[in-house]
Amino acid sequence: MYISHLSLADFRSYPRVEVALDPGVTALIGPNGQGKTNLVEAVGYLATLGSHRVSGDGPLVRHGAERAVLRGAVVAGDRSRLLELEINPGRANRARINRSAQVRPRDLLGILRTVLFAPEDLALVKGDPAERRRFLDELVVARSPRMAGVRGDYERVLKQRNALLKSAVWARRARGGRVDLSTLDVWDQHLARAGGELLAARWDLVATLQPLVGKAYEQLAPGGGPATLEYRGTAGEPAPAGAPGSGRERFESALLAALGEARGQELERGVTLVGPHRDDLLLGIGDLPAKGYASHGESWSLALALRLASYDLLRAESPDPPGLPPAQEGEGRRAGEPVLVLDDVFAELDVARRQRLAELVAPGEQVLVTAAVPEDVPEVLVGARFSVHGGVVERVS
Repeated sequence: MYISHLSLADFRSYPRVEVALDPGVTALIGPNGQGKTNLVEAVGYLATLGSHRVSGDGPLVRHGAERAVLRGAVVAGDRSRLLELEINPGRANRARINRSAQVRPRDLLGILRTVLFAPEDLALVKGDPAERRRFLDELVVARSPRMAGVRGDYERVLKQRNALLKSAVWARRARGGRVDLSTLDVWDQHLARAGGELLAARWDLVATLQPLVGKAYEQLAPGGGPATLEYRGTAGEPAPAGAPGSGRERFESALLAALGEARGQELERGVTLVGPHRDDLLLGIGDLPAKGYASHGESWSLALALRLASYDLLRAESPDPPGLPPAQEGEGRRAGEPVLVLDDVFAELDVARRQRLAELVAPGEQVLVTAAVPEDVPEVLVGARFSVHGGVVERVS
């Protein structure tokens, strides 16, 4: 798949911009602060409904404007679909597909898939657990868009349960008596149900991703030691795979038991202490944890390996797009590949890692690259070139 046209209105620094894109490599080149990242950020937002730079929608709307509008034409096989998204900070966002009647924004998920490399990815290795949880959940949703609803359900239940815990703490301290916790039992069930499904998806993802990350790290840093992933859950290890019940049910039971064990502490502190929102993905190189031990170069290589592994996973799991007959064994067709986005990444790498990364991503169906100067784009990444300066995006080759 690839995005053939991008249209923005009042998004970030752009009052309006139209960019026609081709398959293959496209480099967006211009000095820092001219709007290169804003373009690829918009592509990522159409794919994930989120930004890799900020957590809220407010900064995405141009100063002085009420809303921003993003449109992207996505080509998969012989079919093209127009995605439209209206960003309304403080209000519900609105979406359309092929200019049809309004649909839910999350109905866009899965139509355009991206894997984005950016300087912010270093936080996957050096940052807080929340960064790694976000990485896992975004990839879970990319694999199965319906998981966006499960993730949203979990977050809503967690908010309600935390509010109830805080009320219980206040009541116990204010009245000094017993508190009816029957409602908390109900929320435990809801939290375990949504949380169990999310945990099952995360554990399956980590198991599938592990060998791909190891392979990608070896390609980027040959002989640097094996890269490892380990999911560290606050609900403990789930029951063995051979135990009765589906994967979700095993994780639901484990989470429900963990909530029961933690209830005393939770009633003291007024917050939910176990569940997917407290878990972490432990990254290692060789026998040592990456965080605190890996060098800057090793950390960069590991962060890039996580993204490369994500790309390999989504490419392997991509079905043929609508309109194409099923791929035959041995055809090697790249139907449905995610769009690769490399946002100012090459300037952060030494020459050897830069070349290895470029060779790995060059065959992608569509690769979008941003760089401050042409020299930052490796020669192997041959394709279209755009100049980005002062809000003007102009094709130069």
